[in-house]
Amino acid sequence: MEKRTVKDLLYEQVARIGKATSSPKRLELLELLAQGEKSVEALSTELSIEIKLASAHLKVLREARLVASRKDGKFVFYRLSGQDVAGLWVSLREVAEEHLVELSVALDEMASAPDKLASVSRKQLMEQAKRGEVIVIDVRPRAEFDHGHLPFARSMPLDEISQRIAELPKNTEIVAYCRGPFCLFSEEAAQLLKSKGRKVSKLFDGVAEWSAAGMPLEIEKST
Repeated sequence: MEKRTVKDLLYEQVARIGKATSSPKRLELLELLAQGEKSVEALSTELSIEIKLASAHLKVLREARLVASRKDGKFVFYRLSGQDVAGLWVSLREVAEEHLVELSVALDEMASAPDKLASVSRKQLMEQAKRGEVIVIDVRPRAEFDHGHLPFARSMPLDEISQRIAELPKNTEIVAYCRGPFCLFSEEAAQLLKSKGRKVSKLFDGVAEWSAAGMPLEIEKST
Protein backbone atom coordinates (compact mmCIF):
# COMPACT_ATOMS: atom_id res chain seq x y z
CA MET A 1 0.00 0.00 0.00
CA GLU A 2 1.38 3.43 -0.94
CA LYS A 3 2.38 5.84 1.82
CA ARG A 4 -0.20 8.39 0.71
CA THR A 5 -2.93 5.79 0.79
CA VAL A 6 -1.90 4.71 4.27
CA LYS A 7 -1.91 8.28 5.56
CA ASP A 8 -5.29 8.95 4.02
CA LEU A 9 -6.67 5.85 5.72
CA LEU A 10 -5.27 6.85 9.10
CA TYR A 11 -6.69 10.37 8.95
CA GLU A 12 -10.00 9.01 7.70
CA GLN A 13 -10.33 6.82 10.77
CA VAL A 14 -9.65 9.71 13.14
CA ALA A 15 -12.11 11.85 11.18
CA ARG A 16 -14.85 9.37 12.10
CA ILE A 17 -14.70 10.77 15.63
CA GLY A 18 -14.95 14.32 14.32
CA LYS A 19 -17.94 13.46 12.17
CA ALA A 20 -19.69 11.73 15.05
CA THR A 21 -19.24 14.76 17.31
CA SER A 22 -20.22 17.35 14.70
CA SER A 23 -23.84 17.55 15.92
CA PRO A 24 -24.91 19.66 18.94
CA LYS A 25 -27.40 16.97 19.93
CA ARG A 26 -24.75 14.26 19.80
CA LEU A 27 -22.47 16.36 21.99
CA GLU A 28 -25.30 16.74 24.48
CA LEU A 29 -25.81 12.98 24.39
CA LEU A 30 -22.16 12.48 25.33
CA GLU A 31 -22.55 14.87 28.25
CA LEU A 32 -25.69 13.08 29.43
CA LEU A 33 -24.10 9.65 29.13
CA ALA A 34 -21.10 10.88 31.12
CA GLN A 35 -23.59 10.91 34.03
CA GLY A 36 -24.34 7.21 33.60
CA GLU A 37 -26.25 4.70 31.50
CA LYS A 38 -29.62 5.87 30.16
CA SER A 39 -32.41 4.48 28.02
CA VAL A 40 -33.21 5.85 24.58
CA GLU A 41 -36.53 7.08 25.97
CA ALA A 42 -34.85 8.99 28.79
CA LEU A 43 -32.32 10.52 26.41
CA SER A 44 -34.99 11.63 23.95
CA THR A 45 -36.87 13.31 26.78
CA GLU A 46 -33.75 15.11 28.00
CA LEU A 47 -32.99 16.37 24.48
CA SER A 48 -36.64 17.20 23.71
CA ILE A 49 -36.54 15.23 20.47
CA GLU A 50 -38.42 12.22 19.10
CA ILE A 51 -37.20 8.74 20.07
CA LYS A 52 -36.55 7.94 16.41
CA LEU A 53 -34.21 10.93 16.06
CA ALA A 54 -32.47 10.15 19.34
CA SER A 55 -31.89 6.59 18.11
CA ALA A 56 -30.41 7.91 14.87
CA HIS A 57 -27.96 10.13 16.73
CA LEU A 58 -27.02 7.27 19.04
CA LYS A 59 -26.43 5.02 16.05
CA VAL A 60 -23.86 7.49 14.69
CA LEU A 61 -22.09 7.59 18.05
CA ARG A 62 -22.16 3.80 18.29
CA GLU A 63 -20.71 3.39 14.79
CA ALA A 64 -17.84 5.64 15.86
CA ARG A 65 -17.39 3.40 18.91
CA LEU A 66 -18.04 6.28 21.29
CA VAL A 67 -21.02 4.59 22.95
CA ALA A 68 -22.13 1.03 23.58
CA SER A 69 -25.63 -0.35 24.03
CA ARG A 70 -27.48 -3.22 25.65
CA LYS A 71 -31.06 -4.47 25.48
CA ASP A 72 -33.22 -5.13 28.49
CA GLY A 73 -36.56 -6.47 27.33
CA LYS A 74 -38.01 -3.96 24.91
CA PHE A 75 -35.75 -1.15 26.14
CA VAL A 76 -32.31 -0.22 24.83
CA PHE A 77 -29.79 1.40 27.17
CA TYR A 78 -26.70 3.34 26.16
CA ARG A 79 -23.46 4.15 27.96
CA LEU A 80 -20.13 5.70 27.03
CA SER A 81 -17.65 3.16 25.68
CA GLY A 82 -14.97 4.47 28.03
CA GLN A 83 -14.13 7.22 30.49
CA ASP A 84 -11.87 8.73 27.83
CA VAL A 85 -15.01 9.60 25.85
CA ALA A 86 -16.17 11.80 28.73
CA GLY A 87 -12.70 13.36 28.65
CA LEU A 88 -13.10 13.97 24.92
CA TRP A 89 -16.30 15.92 25.54
CA VAL A 90 -14.58 18.03 28.22
CA SER A 91 -11.60 18.71 25.94
CA LEU A 92 -13.83 19.76 23.04
CA ARG A 93 -15.76 22.12 25.28
CA GLU A 94 -12.61 23.63 26.76
CA VAL A 95 -11.04 24.22 23.34
CA ALA A 96 -14.28 25.82 22.14
CA GLU A 97 -14.37 28.05 25.22
CA GLU A 98 -10.76 29.10 24.65
CA HIS A 99 -11.13 29.95 20.97
CA LEU A 100 -14.78 30.89 20.42
CA VAL A 101 -15.57 34.33 21.78
CA GLU A 102 -19.32 33.72 21.61
CA LEU A 103 -19.09 30.73 23.93
CA SER A 104 -16.68 32.44 26.29
CA VAL A 105 -18.98 35.48 26.60
CA ALA A 106 -22.03 33.28 27.23
CA LEU A 107 -20.23 31.39 30.01
CA ASP A 108 -18.92 34.64 31.51
CA GLU A 109 -22.49 35.91 31.70
CA MET A 110 -23.49 32.77 33.58
CA ALA A 111 -20.54 33.19 35.93
CA SER A 112 -21.36 36.82 36.68
CA ALA A 113 -24.93 36.03 37.69
CA PRO A 114 -26.01 36.88 41.26
CA ASP A 115 -25.33 33.31 42.35
CA LYS A 116 -21.56 33.44 42.14
CA LEU A 117 -19.26 30.54 41.42
CA ALA A 118 -17.23 28.75 44.05
CA SER A 119 -13.85 30.48 44.02
CA VAL A 120 -11.65 27.86 45.66
CA SER A 121 -9.64 25.18 43.88
CA ARG A 122 -10.93 21.65 43.51
CA LYS A 123 -8.58 20.34 46.21
CA GLN A 124 -9.51 23.16 48.58
CA LEU A 125 -13.19 22.49 48.03
CA MET A 126 -12.73 18.81 48.79
CA GLU A 127 -10.84 19.63 52.01
CA GLN A 128 -13.48 22.13 53.08
CA ALA A 129 -16.24 19.60 52.43
CA LYS A 130 -14.34 16.96 54.38
CA ARG A 131 -14.04 19.30 57.36
CA GLY A 132 -17.70 20.28 57.11
CA GLU A 133 -16.91 23.92 56.37
CA VAL A 134 -19.09 23.74 53.26
CA ILE A 135 -21.88 21.41 52.20
CA VAL A 136 -21.59 20.17 48.62
CA ILE A 137 -24.87 19.10 47.10
CA ASP A 138 -25.37 17.16 43.88
CA VAL A 139 -28.63 18.35 42.34
CA ARG A 140 -28.74 15.79 39.52
CA PRO A 141 -31.19 12.86 39.60
CA ARG A 142 -30.29 10.27 42.24
CA ALA A 143 -29.34 7.60 39.67
CA GLU A 144 -26.65 9.90 38.27
CA PHE A 145 -25.32 10.57 41.77
CA ASP A 146 -25.13 6.82 42.44
CA HIS A 147 -23.14 6.29 39.23
CA GLY A 148 -20.45 8.73 40.36
CA HIS A 149 -20.23 11.90 42.41
CA LEU A 150 -17.80 14.31 44.04
CA PRO A 151 -16.32 13.14 47.35
CA PHE A 152 -18.26 14.24 50.44
CA ALA A 153 -21.18 15.42 48.30
CA ARG A 154 -24.72 14.62 49.30
CA SER A 155 -27.49 13.83 46.85
CA MET A 156 -30.23 16.48 46.78
CA PRO A 157 -32.03 16.38 43.41
CA LEU A 158 -33.43 19.69 42.27
CA ASP A 159 -37.03 18.57 42.65
CA GLU A 160 -36.44 17.54 46.29
CA ILE A 161 -34.75 20.68 47.60
CA SER A 162 -37.93 22.45 48.71
CA GLN A 163 -38.99 19.47 50.83
CA ARG A 164 -35.49 18.89 52.26
CA ILE A 165 -34.42 22.46 52.94
CA ALA A 166 -34.28 21.78 56.70
CA GLU A 167 -31.35 19.42 56.10
CA LEU A 168 -29.18 22.40 55.11
CA PRO A 169 -28.06 24.56 58.05
CA LYS A 170 -28.30 28.32 57.56
CA ASN A 171 -24.83 29.02 58.92
CA THR A 172 -22.90 26.80 56.49
CA GLU A 173 -22.11 27.71 52.90
CA ILE A 174 -23.63 25.42 50.28
CA VAL A 175 -21.97 24.58 46.97
CA ALA A 176 -24.28 23.15 44.32
CA TYR A 177 -23.19 21.31 41.21
CA CYS A 178 -24.90 19.41 38.39
CA ARG A 179 -23.76 18.01 35.02
CA GLY A 180 -21.23 20.67 34.09
CA PRO A 181 -20.98 24.24 32.79
CA PHE A 182 -23.89 23.91 30.37
CA CYS A 183 -26.27 22.46 32.97
CA LEU A 184 -28.74 24.86 34.61
CA PHE A 185 -29.85 22.63 37.50
CA SER A 186 -27.30 24.20 39.87
CA GLU A 187 -28.41 27.70 38.92
CA GLU A 188 -32.02 26.86 39.70
CA ALA A 189 -30.95 25.24 42.96
CA ALA A 190 -28.89 28.28 43.94
CA GLN A 191 -31.76 30.66 43.29
CA LEU A 192 -34.13 28.51 45.33
CA LEU A 193 -31.71 28.18 48.23
CA LYS A 194 -30.94 31.90 48.28
CA SER A 195 -34.66 32.63 48.47
CA LYS A 196 -34.72 30.44 51.59
CA GLY A 197 -31.92 32.41 53.23
CA ARG A 198 -29.05 30.03 52.51
CA LYS A 199 -25.58 31.16 51.48
CA VAL A 200 -24.89 29.29 48.25
CA SER A 201 -22.48 29.25 45.31
CA LYS A 202 -22.29 27.13 42.17
CA LEU A 203 -19.59 24.83 40.90
CA PHE A 204 -19.17 24.79 37.12
CA ASP A 205 -17.63 21.32 37.27
CA GLY A 206 -19.65 18.20 36.67
CA VAL A 207 -18.30 14.71 37.24
CA ALA A 208 -16.75 14.66 33.74
CA GLU A 209 -14.78 17.86 34.37
CA TRP A 210 -13.82 16.73 37.86
CA SER A 211 -12.53 13.39 36.58
CA ALA A 212 -10.74 14.97 33.59
CA ALA A 213 -8.82 17.15 36.05
CA GLY A 214 -7.54 14.02 37.77
CA MET A 215 -9.75 14.37 40.82
CA PRO A 216 -11.33 11.32 42.50
CA LEU A 217 -14.98 10.37 42.26
CA GLU A 218 -17.06 8.23 44.56
CA ILE A 219 -19.59 5.60 43.53
CA GLU A 220 -22.56 4.94 45.76
CA LYS A 221 -22.56 1.35 46.94
CA SER A 222 -25.81 -0.54 46.54
CA THR A 223 -27.26 -1.93 49.74
